[in-house]
Amino acid sequence: MGPLCWLPLFTHLVLLLPPGTWPRGPIRVFVVPHSHMDVGWLYTIKENMHLYVKDVYATVVQELTLSRHRRFISVEQEYFRLWWDYYASGKQKNQVHRLVASGRLEFVIGGQVMHDEAVTHFDDQILQLTEGHGFLYETFGVRPRFSWQVDPFGASATTPTLFALAGFNAHVISRIDYDLKEAMQKAQELQFVWRGSPSLAKRQEIFTHVMDKFSYCTHGPVTWEDSLFSAELIQNGFDPEDREFYFDLKNHMQVLVKDMKLRATWFRTPHVLWPWGCDRTFSNATLQFTNMDRLLDFINMWTFKHGVTVEYATLSTYFNAVHAHRDVWQVRDHRDFLPYSSAPSEAWTGFYTSRSRLKGLARRASALLHAGESMFTRYMWPAPRGRPDPGWALRQLQKLRWAVSEVQHHDAISGTEAVHVSDMFVKHLNVGMQVVHKLMTSIVLKGTQRPAGPESEGYLAVVYNPLAWTVTTIVNLTLGFSTVNVTDETGRPVSTQDLQVQKSKELPSKYVLYMLTTIPGLSYRRYCIRPTKEDQEHGQITRITMPVPSRFPLRRRGRPRPSCMGLVSVTNECYTVFLDQDTNLMHSIWDRQSGQTVLVDQEFLEYEVHGNIDRGPVSDNYKFRPKHRAKPLWEVVRMEVVRGHLVTEIRQYFYRTVKAKNYSYAIYTRLAHVPRGRDQELLCHRIEQEYWVGPLERNQEVILRTRTDLRSGQVLHSDSNGYQMQRRPHRTFATNSIARNYYPMVQSAYIEDQRSRLVLLSEQAHGVSSQGEGQVEVMLNRRLWNNLTLSLLYNLTLNEVSTIHPVFWLLLGPQKEMTSLRPRAGLALQHRPVVVLANLSKADLNWSTPQPEAVTLPPSLHLQILSIPGWNYSSNHTEHLRNLHKGRHRKPKADLRRVLLRLHHLYEVGEHPSLSRPVRVNLKALLRGLGPVVAVEERSLTGTWNVSELERWRWRTKDRGGSRPPGPQGPVVTIRPKEIRTFFIHFGKQ
Repeated sequence: MGPLCWLPLFTHLVLLLPPGTWPRGPIRVFVVPHSHMDVGWLYTIKENMHLYVKDVYATVVQELTLSRHRRFISVEQEYFRLWWDYYASGKQKNQVHRLVASGRLEFVIGGQVMHDEAVTHFDDQILQLTEGHGFLYETFGVRPRFSWQVDPFGASATTPTLFALAGFNAHVISRIDYDLKEAMQKAQELQFVWRGSPSLAKRQEIFTHVMDKFSYCTHGPVTWEDSLFSAELIQNGFDPEDREFYFDLKNHMQVLVKDMKLRATWFRTPHVLWPWGCDRTFSNATLQFTNMDRLLDFINMWTFKHGVTVEYATLSTYFNAVHAHRDVWQVRDHRDFLPYSSAPSEAWTGFYTSRSRLKGLARRASALLHAGESMFTRYMWPAPRGRPDPGWALRQLQKLRWAVSEVQHHDAISGTEAVHVSDMFVKHLNVGMQVVHKLMTSIVLKGTQRPAGPESEGYLAVVYNPLAWTVTTIVNLTLGFSTVNVTDETGRPVSTQDLQVQKSKELPSKYVLYMLTTIPGLSYRRYCIRPTKEDQEHGQITRITMPVPSRFPLRRRGRPRPSCMGLVSVTNECYTVFLDQDTNLMHSIWDRQSGQTVLVDQEFLEYEVHGNIDRGPVSDNYKFRPKHRAKPLWEVVRMEVVRGHLVTEIRQYFYRTVKAKNYSYAIYTRLAHVPRGRDQELLCHRIEQEYWVGPLERNQEVILRTRTDLRSGQVLHSDSNGYQMQRRPHRTFATNSIARNYYPMVQSAYIEDQRSRLVLLSEQAHGVSSQGEGQVEVMLNRRLWNNLTLSLLYNLTLNEVSTIHPVFWLLLGPQKEMTSLRPRAGLALQHRPVVVLANLSKADLNWSTPQPEAVTLPPSLHLQILSIPGWNYSSNHTEHLRNLHKGRHRKPKADLRRVLLRLHHLYEVGEHPSLSRPVRVNLKALLRGLGPVVAVEERSLTGTWNVSELERWRWRTKDRGGSRPPGPQGPVVTIRPKEIRTFFIHFGKQ
């Protein structure tokens, strides 16, 4: 009996949906095969490559080659590059080239990873995207045009802006708040044009598709571990008279067609995106595609009855159809989709803080890479000066680029990976940092590659400023001697006004040297630091009286204050910090310039959480679910004040109990005293705080709450990936309001009223919230254990007992002044000077060679990157494709002559009366210290497009859609508010 004999069984399919909900016209379903391959989660990268990744690519390439109608999308380039370099045969590489050229294999996103969107810095998002795009363009001549951000836990407004700048035509996301997604489905608003940046607005808008409630995994009865049809049937073919086979097909078709029709009601066009795959699927692509071929063919056989057609597709196919529909789309402004909740009691806000040590290490590695890139570029231009070998140097940088890129994965820096996977990321970052430190040492010490060891004659300290501004700052070094003689590169002694020595609080036998220094942009200062002796004749002996701590009596929490012992003040040129002797806590801060005093106190508190799922919802690596409001976790606090002429330090030690011998938490607050005549702006206007937290008790989440008398209306502002700020008004929910009012703080947050703004700047990502009027609290660390399945089977826990030491800067003042200072102070914290130490007896002290001219930008611009990427492709696209065709299999030699420059305007339109203006920059003049600039090419964000050739799709909106960005302007460019502009710089030979 042939297929038509089964016709009565399918006539009811048109009645699967209630009347009035059927989509108009035929439904065209685009089936997009994919495999979601986490770059580290439950298994390490090496384990995943062995378990399934190599099989996915090998069998997918084989099956795509066998049938021209099949399609597949590839996402994470770290895995593809590993397969390409270590597993793929020459035959497979030929096949991949043909598949990519024909559009059957499509690369989407194209970055090294599918990055997290909540706790990553946009510098690092760009880095991992640039790394992947460079490889794809160099190898295949292709440039991704679509995103696939389907698994990150919430969606940032910064990411779509970056994708637009990279040349993408559409953006795909999935995880947004459950109730918001449901409302958007009902209103057919899952697709819109997103203008993620209020300043760039129409110029960098992007069409965005939110996946429906079924997300990126195939919905329906088809399982991935078992065959839909028996192996014998797959091998020997199908008997059209086999009723059992057709009965199975009918059941699957019924379910799938019903879901397709349901999904079609949630979108405005008759085009349905149907992702076919899930985590670690397609390791046996033969089985997968055989199943899919039969099922898709069977559905199409009955199109005349159920009105649905299905076809294999890539994202290009799908979005081309949607774009051709010529609908008018709604516009979404710069609001993001954070935080993300999957249910009323499941707020995914815990991962903003999970694995705090990894988050800190990842950001420090990123900052070191930024410094190493510019130092190497300056070393190479106008000409390499001796050692190191440029090829070796580039390989060291590439190791850290790879490590920083992979840790941006949404199950890496998020802290949502298994313990041994986290250890892998830490190892990769540490190895990368070590080799880049070695590179920087070899550059600044001219071949001396021995790091500082046991002290003998002292140290040579080289202090490098990675910012393109002149920076006045204080660096600190730990020494084994207390009397010092410090000379600069000219041999002149450093003034005692610029030096301070005090006992180390962590190492009783050591001392800390504070040194005030001023360093031009992308330049370094060199110092000799020698111990002094009574009979020393060399140089001038610098005698510094070490400050002695003033100690205050222990104070118990909540004790009455009848004694009114008064306030202790600590003052510098910008602030006076008042401390309450009755409580040993901060009392208030006086901003000396505005004359405003703001009441401020700080204390550590804890949220207790469940660990047993039988007792209620639990906190885990992802989610935050407190039992109740935060409670103080200390009973006694001790205070010391160490007053120095360069730095004054306030030390507050918090003890869990009255009888505790050792403190569990501490706040070290430092104010700098800047001598007259030195640049005071960034150094004076910050109150630096270092917190010591831990070890924690199990199932404890620790916060630092700062309470003020600011009338903030419980409105918090926190940054979006370090790129822009988001307004976060406190919202009330029926359940879990505490957790659902937590937000990611990647770099900064603030509260304010009409008189003052209090800014918090952080060197790493944390969760932040305002749970009360005039309050801001930062979650510092979490220690969790629970009996969830993932925890028990894979050790997906946070059961760490380590101590962390995050650093924050507090800024206080009028809104206009804080608007000016916040972006630049955030960069000054993120990119603090890098200190390279070597034993003085082994260092090359021949400092007669002058440094190249400094690189200095106006205060509203930031030099985001100055590097030699090493890509070897022609900037002319046609020529590059021709070269690829000629020498497809030859691994290109690194190009050490092309320099990548990226500039970023720090301010929003209208944010500041002067700093928000467009800035005109002559790139030849800016970079003249590197040599004569002979050519400037403006490129897309990741460098793969010439901007004059980049055409992105226009999407119809009610306000007539976006305008085009300005074209290239040669060596003289105008950078407008919030723009990120990327250039290839070519220097002449010298």
